[in-house]
Amino acid sequence: MIELQNLTKTFTSNGKDVKAVDSVSLTVNEGEICVFLGPSGCGKSTTLKMINRLIMPTSGKVLINGEDTTGLDEVTLRRNIGYVIQQIGLFPNMTIEENITVVPRLLGWDKHKCHERARELMSMIKLEPKQYLHRYPRELSGGQQQRIGVIRALAADAPLLLMDEPFGAVDPINREMIQNEFFEMQRALNKTVIMVSHDIDEAIKLGDKIAIFRAGKLLQIDHPDTLLAHPVDDFVSNFVGQDSTLKRLLLVKAEDAADNAPSVSPQTPVADALELMDEHDRRYVVMTDAQNKAMGYVRRRDLHRQQGTCQDYLRPFNATAAYDEHLRILLSRMYEFNRAWLPVLNAENVFLGEVTQESIAAYLSSGRSRGMKTNIVSPAELVEQATA
Repeated sequence: MIELQNLTKTFTSNGKDVKAVDSVSLTVNEGEICVFLGPSGCGKSTTLKMINRLIMPTSGKVLINGEDTTGLDEVTLRRNIGYVIQQIGLFPNMTIEENITVVPRLLGWDKHKCHERARELMSMIKLEPKQYLHRYPRELSGGQQQRIGVIRALAADAPLLLMDEPFGAVDPINREMIQNEFFEMQRALNKTVIMVSHDIDEAIKLGDKIAIFRAGKLLQIDHPDTLLAHPVDDFVSNFVGQDSTLKRLLLVKAEDAADNAPSVSPQTPVADALELMDEHDRRYVVMTDAQNKAMGYVRRRDLHRQQGTCQDYLRPFNATAAYDEHLRILLSRMYEFNRAWLPVLNAENVFLGEVTQESIAAYLSSGRSRGMKTNIVSPAELVEQATA
């Protein structure tokens, strides 16, 4: 965990003090990715660099796992923090293995341990160790070099990783691939990550939290969905874009937008199923077994004026929704299969409810959101509190 307490940086320009960072306080919990966003000159990179003391704070504290880092010498501090920059910074006179293991060797790791760590990390980014470890940076593509820059920062297994626009210089195709690989590595390694970015889509894709900066101040820090659904002021609203509702489709999962739905069993009489559909104003109902596992569905038109039980009229699903799939995928699937609804199932095929085009629209317009409530008070609310 990392905590910033009233972190401030003041520079002097033309004889005047200018606050590049103004009393920033935030907490990033263990295993979270927090993305700093904001316009150029807003203080996000300065804040990042004060954490590993590439820039000395004017005042305030940085706590890592509860320990105030003020008393630590800079070398010890930096060797325990991974750092990735846009320019990569690989040493051209070193092999890829030597580049990856720079910090572990400085920490006194033996040769075998360093080699095994390099092999492990190379496998995570899908670069064959035997093929690449002996090469030099000039023999790799730009995208491959960027991957090496990322895993070099992870080599010493530091609990905290700082990333200053790490994917900004990579072409769009490679950027998406590297982002996906990084996300998979993060799921495996569970590092605490603070990343500076200019890309709202990247922040939404990777971030557990997004922090919005403006003129040295932290305006809002929230779960991406909460940020998009409840921007704290007009600046944040304009910054995240007019299509914020569409962006939320990548964040909200099927289980969040699903509605409860009735079900029948194979032995349910047709008359009872029709009565259930009438009661809930439905044209279909899902059939489940004794363990509530989805089997398919029955339609009103198939049951009309029929006898017997529902199992005689069972129809298979054309498409389903996994509980953890995001809404963008589900909407695409609905249009692909010309369906107005999808049953939501868990990993064991248990029926959890259904998601419809109406339930998606209702969720997005309801004010509900995933993640925490905002913990930044808007300027308007401050005025209200002062005059109350």
